[in-house]
Parts: sequence; C-alpha cells; structure tokens
Amino acid sequence: MEHYFTPNIESYDQSFESGTIRYESPSNIALVKYWGKHPVQIPANPSISFTLDKCKTTTSLSFSKSNKFGFSITVSGKKKESFEPKIAAFFQRIMVYLPFIETFYFEIETSNTFPHSSGIASSASGFSALALCLCHLEQKLNPNITNDELQKKASFIARLGSGSACRSIYGGLVSWGKSDIQSDCSDYWGTSINNIHPVFKNYQDTILLVDKGTKEVSSSLGHSMMNEHPYAGTRFKQANANILALKSVLETGDGTAFVEIVETEALALHAMMMLSRPYFMLFKPNTVEIIHRVWQLRKQLNINLAITLDAGANVHLLYPASQKVDVLNLINTELVGFCENGQYICDNIGNGPLLLNEAYA
Repeated sequence: MEHYFTPNIESYDQSFESGTIRYESPSNIALVKYWGKHPVQIPANPSISFTLDKCKTTTSLSFSKSNKFGFSITVSGKKKESFEPKIAAFFQRIMVYLPFIETFYFEIETSNTFPHSSGIASSASGFSALALCLCHLEQKLNPNITNDELQKKASFIARLGSGSACRSIYGGLVSWGKSDIQSDCSDYWGTSINNIHPVFKNYQDTILLVDKGTKEVSSSLGHSMMNEHPYAGTRFKQANANILALKSVLETGDGTAFVEIVETEALALHAMMMLSRPYFMLFKPNTVEIIHRVWQLRKQLNINLAITLDAGANVHLLYPASQKVDVLNLINTELVGFCENGQYICDNIGNGPLLLNEAYA
C-alpha cells in the first residue's frame, strides 16, 4: 500500500503537456462527529456522514508543463490570495504521493453552491474536488491505475487537505476512522457503509441558514483545542459507542433512535467547544430558538425530524423523504423567520462526485 501511494515518476507517460480536468464534489454532514485529530490528519475518533447532493464545489484544474511548480487559485471568478497558504501547504503535503505535481503549473478555478466558512463543509467539498482532479490526472499519466484505486487514493489525498473531505469522495453513507462497524474502515481514507435500510437511502437535509458569515473560530483551531481538553477521553469513548449504535440503526431503519443518536452527537460537538480553553460558542440566538422549536414540533406531530450542526450556527434538519411536504410546511410557517433573509437550502443524500469534463494536449 505504501508503494501504491508513492509511485515512481518514471512510470508516468510524459507526453501530456497541458489540459483541464473539471469535477464537482459534494459537501457532507456528519452524523457521528469527529472533533480532534493526530498528525497528520488522523481522526481522534471515527465518524459517519451523509454525502449531500446540491451543496457542492465545482473545481476546474488546468495544468501545463513547467520547470518549476506553481499554482494560482480563483474562487467564483475572483483571485483569492487568502486561500493560497492552505493550498500551498496541501500541495507540499501530497507531493510525495503525487510526484508529478512538481513538473506542472496549475490554475485552480473553484466555486460553491453554498456559503463558504459558515458551518457547511466547504473544505470537504473543495479539497475532495481538487484531490479528484489531481488523481484523475495521475490516472491519465499512468493508465494502469484502476477507477477503484483512483477513488481510494483521492480519499487519502483529500484527507490531507481537510479530514472530512475524505468522506466526500463517496456517495451515500460514509465512515472515516478505524472502528468495528466494518473491517475495511480506516484512519487514512473514507469507506462506504453497506447494508443500509431503504429509508436512509433518500434521506432529506434541509439546511436553515441562520448565519452565512465566516465562523469566529476555524475548525482547524477547534480541533487543536481537543489536545488538552479535559473531557476529550470521555468524548472519544462516546463517539465510538455512538458509531456502533448508529450502524445498527442504519440497518434497521429505526427513525426514533436515529434522532436520539444524531442530536446527541451534534450537542456533544458544541459542548466540547463551550468547554475548551479558551472556550467559544458558534451557536447564535436563532440557532437555539430553532432547536427548541423543532423539539416542540416533533413532540406535537410525532415526526422523525432530527437536528444536527457542523462547526457553525446553521441547523441541518434531517428527515425521511416521505415527510418532506410536512417538514417544508413547518419550515415555512414556523422556522423560516429565524433564518438569515429567510433563506434555507433543500438538499438530500447524494451519489457522490462527478467528472464533468476533461481535455488534454
């Protein structure tokens, strides 16, 4: 496996001079959260996520032969110098696994269908799309690489940019981190979860946009705070127990137990933030108001409507497709007033990334 991830550059076809590869890759929403990591990008606890469908990043990677490695990046048509240090660090981290990078200049053009840095995993969709472009280029340089190998390596590479990005390489339900739920689970790449009850194969995720601004504390900084966190050990034990419980729920279709596990995980994530040193809170007043309203409505109407959150103020509402009409009616009558400018995104579990086009010269 080590040899597979670190190929000999002499095995590459050197005839490609330039070209463009374009992928779209989705964000994902974790059901069991990972919070805390070890070098390099190894999760402190395993996680499971839904891959989304409409919340995605489209990335175009143009490349040309060069005597010196370099890159430029534009986001939604605008040069983004603030992104350059993180992308440069990513390239340096992955060069040992994709050594052809040193012989090209890259132009990266990327755009999201959702607000950046607001608690929807833009780093997951962004780095997974870029990793897929790079690994697809490697496959062109070395056609012996199979599509399955490309996918696994893209997950491995994406992880080195953003941990959760390794889960966005696959559709459906995806795990990351060594655990007992499947024998092929790994700390180094994502793994598709098998044996899922039909109700979870078309689950809905409506994202209430409470705050579309940039988070006050980055996820990277939040992860680092777990290193000295007084409750880290307890949290990691809880996550490991919850991932086993959730796997059983995903197989049986138990919607009530799904709600309990997913909401416990969301609240535990934010509790860790509020108990960090220094402590911080990403909830907004309307976040809390939505949570309480959902709890009240769920009890009154007896529906399997779960809330979850990433590292931000926006609230994800997860529910079966059969309840979509009723839930959207509740949102428009009871919850939309707590969203910034009344905005929300209707999404659902998706099939994973898609190659849009490629051209070579």
